[in-house]
Amino acid sequence: MGTAAQAAGAEPSSELLRAVGAYLDHLAVERGLAANTLSAYRRDLTRYTAHLAALGRTSVTEVTEADVRDFVTAVRTGRDGASTLSAASTARVVAAVHGWHRFCALEGMTPDDPSRGVRPPAQPKRLPKALSTDDVERLLAASALGDGPVPLRDRALLELLYSTGARISEVVGLDVDDLELEPSAAAARLFGKGSKERVVPVGSYAREAVEAYLVRARPVLAASGRGTPAVFLNTRGERLSRQSAWAVLRQAAQRAGIARADDVSPHTLRHSFATHLLAGGADVRVVQELLGHASVTTTQIYTQVTPDTLREVYAAAHPRALG
Repeated sequence: MGTAAQAAGAEPSSELLRAVGAYLDHLAVERGLAANTLSAYRRDLTRYTAHLAALGRTSVTEVTEADVRDFVTAVRTGRDGASTLSAASTARVVAAVHGWHRFCALEGMTPDDPSRGVRPPAQPKRLPKALSTDDVERLLAASALGDGPVPLRDRALLELLYSTGARISEVVGLDVDDLELEPSAAAARLFGKGSKERVVPVGSYAREAVEAYLVRARPVLAASGRGTPAVFLNTRGERLSRQSAWAVLRQAAQRAGIARADDVSPHTLRHSFATHLLAGGADVRVVQELLGHASVTTTQIYTQVTPDTLREVYAAAHPRALG
C-alpha cells in the first residue's frame, strides 16, 4: 500500500493522465458541466491518480477494486499526505472515481469497472432539532382549532405521536384494538420496522384526546366509509395516510407560528419526545426501548426493560404523562 511520502512524490503516468483528460473533455463537451464542477472533478482525479502512481499503477487497466478501496481509506485518514476528508466530501470524490472508471469501461479502455463495488462511507444522519416544550404545547393547541370531527382527530393524532414517540407509519397503522385506554395502564401496541411489536405507555393528555376523538369524531368520519378498524380516518372514512398525517402536523406548526414550520416533520416530534424524556431524567435504555431501537450504537446492546419500569419512568419524565 502507498505511504504518504510515496504519494507525495509519485507522478502519474502519461497513460493515466490521458485517460483523465479524455474524461474531463467528455464532461465539458458532451455533458456541459460548469467550470467549477470540472475543477472539482480535476482536483479529485488528480489526487486519485497520484495515489494510483504511488501504488505502482501506470495504466487504468492495472487498477483493482482493492486499489479503489485503499484510496477511499486514504482520503478519510489523510494517509496519502493530503487533507483528511469528511464523509460528505469523500462521497463526492468516490463519485468522481466512479464516473472516470465507468467512462473508461464504456470507451473500451478497460474490460470492466473496478470501482463498481466500492461505496462511499455512510454519512451521519442529522437529527431534526427538538422543539421546546412550549412549542409542543402551542403546536398541539393549534391542531385543535376549528369545529367538527377533523380538529378532534388532528389533536388526538399529534398528542399520540408526541406521547409515544412513534413513527408516523406506526400511528396511522394503529387499529382500535391496538389501544388500551384504561387510565392506570393506558398504552398503544405499535408495530415498528420489520413488524417488531412493542407496547408504549400513553400519557393522560394523549389518552383524553384519543378518547374524545373515538367517542365524538371517529363515528362521524366512519359513517362515510365501508368500515375499517383503523384508529385514524380521513373524511372518506378510510385509514388516514402518512402523507395526510404529515400535512396535519405541518399545518398545525404553521398555525402555531413555530419557527421554520416547514421543517417540522413527524420525526421532529419523535426526536422531541426522546429529548424531553432524557432532559427529564429518563434512563437512555428506557428511551431506546420506547423508540423501538435495538441499540444506541452497533456495539452497545441495551438490557431488557420491563413494562412496569417503562411506565414508571415515562410517568416521571414525560412532560405530558400526567394530568
